[in-house]
Amino acid sequence: MADQPTRARFEAQVASGGDGEDARRLAAAIRAGGEGHGELAALFVHAAIAAPERLAVIYDAATEGWLGVAPRGLMIEAHGTPAVIDPAFWGPFWDLVDDPDAGRSAGDITERTAALAGLMTPAFRTRVAGTARLYPGVKEAAAVGYPSRFSLEALARCPEGSLGAEFHDLIVDNGFDLEVLDREALGLADLPAPLDYLNARILQCHDLWHILAGYQTTILHEVAISGFQMAQFGHHYSSMFLAVVTSKMALNQPEALPLFLDVILTAWTHGRQCPPLIGLDWETLWDQPAEAIRAATGVTLYASPYPADLFEQLQAA
Repeated sequence: MADQPTRARFEAQVASGGDGEDARRLAAAIRAGGEGHGELAALFVHAAIAAPERLAVIYDAATEGWLGVAPRGLMIEAHGTPAVIDPAFWGPFWDLVDDPDAGRSAGDITERTAALAGLMTPAFRTRVAGTARLYPGVKEAAAVGYPSRFSLEALARCPEGSLGAEFHDLIVDNGFDLEVLDREALGLADLPAPLDYLNARILQCHDLWHILAGYQTTILHEVAISGFQMAQFGHHYSSMFLAVVTSKMALNQPEALPLFLDVILTAWTHGRQCPPLIGLDWETLWDQPAEAIRAATGVTLYASPYPADLFEQLQAA
């Protein structure tokens, strides 16, 4: 658990922020066995809660510092003065970071992280929305309007071996909700465009992206797919989730942060270099096998640097 001086120093680092050069330098220093764990995590928090315009620049540069090469992809950067952070944010944030049980339940950490994102002001949401429009495919996808719901009954009619059947079985066999969280309870329709569309669409497509892009439904790959989603359209929930994860590691288990950087930044690279998935017309693809859809769209499978079930194996040992 972070003591009060550590918290105060971290909060000051989040407020002051930094740029791509800082992210590159810190990632390279940690890679070389040096320090900078807390500073890099603070930079990720800064991008999530103060400067969404810097998110892609910071993660691209951190990737270059960590993996030795920056991901290919459209340069995504806007300009804006970092937002003033509401002091009310820090209590729930530290509760999550210091809670040793946070993350044991996927539903619990999802809801608590979503609540953190819900603390952002309307003005900040407008900034997130403006930045999201810069990502490939977002404006075109959002132009179709607020997404209608998928039907479990329609998925049940899909032929064996098809994407629709695989999606149906993933949901039913694991007892998942078809849309992860309740879009009405979250008030997604009231968000500024294109966040209304994007946040509703990713709730219903999250598990489809698992299938198509090759992410397993394991603890490690839920972290990884957050990096992928963030790279695809600047997904704010994913940036908040990864800010919490990296902060937990940097401040409580710094020796584990390199593993998480391996996962997050390889998945970020994967998301930056795959074609945009947010606008796929899934209902027209249900009857096709996932492999055929990958071949037609150019989507590749995630090359995980560790076994997808690494944490499940450790828990069982």
